[in-house]
Amino acid sequence: MKTVNTRVARFLIGTGVTLCFCLILVWNPTLFAMLEAKLLDARFKARGPLTPPDSVIIATIDEKSLAKLGRWPWSRDVHARLVEKLARAEAAVIAYDVIFPESERNDPDFARAIREAGNVVLPMALDFEQQAIPLSDAILEKSAIVSVEDQELFRKHPPIMSGGVLTVPVRHLEESAMALGNINMFPDDFDGTLRWEHLLLVYDNALYPSLGLRCAAAFLGISPEKLTVSATRGIRVGKTFIPTDHYGRMPINYYGPGRTFRHISIADILDGTVGRAELENRIVFVGPTAIGIYDLRVTPYTTVMPGVEKHASVAASILEKRFITEASQTGNLIFLLIPGLAMALALSRLRLAWGTAASLAGLAVVWLAGYLLFTQLGLWINLAAPLGTIFFSFTSITAWNYAFEERHARRIRAMFSSYVTQTIVNELIKNPDMARLGGEKREVTVLFSDVRGFTTFSEKHSPEEVVAILNEYLGAMTDVILKWEGTLDKFVGDAIVVFWNAPLPRENHAEYALRCALEMQVRLGELHRKWQREGKPPLSCGIGINTGEVVVGNIGADGKKMDYTVIGDHVNLGARVESLTRRFDADLLVTQGTISKLLPAIEAEELKGFEIRGVSRVIVKGKEEPVGLYTVKPTDSPSENCIFTEVPEGEVIRMTEK
Repeated sequence: MKTVNTRVARFLIGTGVTLCFCLILVWNPTLFAMLEAKLLDARFKARGPLTPPDSVIIATIDEKSLAKLGRWPWSRDVHARLVEKLARAEAAVIAYDVIFPESERNDPDFARAIREAGNVVLPMALDFEQQAIPLSDAILEKSAIVSVEDQELFRKHPPIMSGGVLTVPVRHLEESAMALGNINMFPDDFDGTLRWEHLLLVYDNALYPSLGLRCAAAFLGISPEKLTVSATRGIRVGKTFIPTDHYGRMPINYYGPGRTFRHISIADILDGTVGRAELENRIVFVGPTAIGIYDLRVTPYTTVMPGVEKHASVAASILEKRFITEASQTGNLIFLLIPGLAMALALSRLRLAWGTAASLAGLAVVWLAGYLLFTQLGLWINLAAPLGTIFFSFTSITAWNYAFEERHARRIRAMFSSYVTQTIVNELIKNPDMARLGGEKREVTVLFSDVRGFTTFSEKHSPEEVVAILNEYLGAMTDVILKWEGTLDKFVGDAIVVFWNAPLPRENHAEYALRCALEMQVRLGELHRKWQREGKPPLSCGIGINTGEVVVGNIGADGKKMDYTVIGDHVNLGARVESLTRRFDADLLVTQGTISKLLPAIEAEELKGFEIRGVSRVIVKGKEEPVGLYTVKPTDSPSENCIFTEVPEGEVIRMTEK
């Protein structure tokens, strides 16, 4: 029953931890945000880089370009020539990751090149500090998204925070561009890593797509007014649906670290090294990658990636429909409950070593499942909650086990340390179910030993002499008893009560009792010789042994005095057999109950070193059935087969005294 209760307690602890994590996941999932973000990064790194589409490339403002074209920033006529080159090569979309907020004398040339190309997307940015720059009606018409589903819901859940102003290119550049795309980036506050793309930006009650989204839509031939926005589900770009969260954010599916996309130096484009075939029908992002001029971004792959690479990843994932979809709350809860309850059940039944192995296996399985969902289905399932559940279930149950088992170990030590060897105590601590302290019926072999004539001896000697010699005798006998792994029940004056096969089971308990009794006699002989040298009187003892079913357990007044002991008829019979040693002038008498446990081994010649001879059959007081009695002595050689003689047929002696 205690085992069942312990398992239930462990299961309830594990279940409680699981339910606590479920509540956190529902009511305050941000508690998992940092750990979950790191686990997402780990999935990216484990997956490795993806092969980007050929349709997205980056024209880089790199060290080579700076060496040939001069220090940054360049004159606008350089940008005009670049746009002209890309337009003549029939690039599908030309997207700048450089804002031109101030006028320059070559702006007319640049604006003309942008206007003639007809496919240039310029950036704009939300800014909370600078003066607002009003947008022209033409830009509002070309860039704003007007098709928004669930208008009321959208007003309750705006894609990004309210307020702020826009920073845009100078007016003649913005009016010449095909459209504007926002380039705002919002790294996670806790570690500065950029994991989300804010696909939509609200300005003056209008929605503006991000640079990556706007370029992908332009490449697919879809104008802003045909982008359909659902405030809680996502954005539809033609036949492509982009899943987002309530804030219009898309988890960025990075294709890899820096330079995963093809980089083409602007210097090579301008001098004709790169031809039409490498630029035609492609989205060409123009942005800085030279050290010192590009905006450093921290991503799951690296701590130093140019921001233009992020825009390329967004556009490419839209074109290839390679999205990362956040699992629903229901999906996350199911993914938490299944391993959480499974581990609670497993840990309720397993000991520490196997529980540790099961927990490690559970962590590995959850991680692998989350990784496969991520790589195969693009599903971002929350791993922090189930992994945390397994970890805290294990630590909580282990802590409870330690407290419970330590308390139980102290109880076992206090109860058994004076009865049995430390080895048995340790075994009981490891396997507490072996000691059923509440009481049970069990076959045991019980040994009674009593000093003959002790009352007369006590009357003839001083108390100090009596105590000294008795303690020496009992100490020597106790050493022998513990050597043969007997359970020392009690000392009753000069008498000793011992039993075997409880609390730990022992198959050959009858043999152990006999060998213990014979060694006790040998040890007493050694004491006799020692006492004789010291001028002390000798002692002799009789030993009776019986085997049978008794009640064994913790018996006494609960909370006051409890003893682990045995009671029953076979215990009483053992005591009476010991008293018969005087009648039959034997040092050791054993009942037929004990001998019957040895007969199979005797007949198979497996038991060695005993000379067993039948003495008589007696009927002890209170019994009607006669009991066979045997004397046991050691043979001349320990390896000699047992000598066995049955009780002679004849008269049965009825004993009237106890």
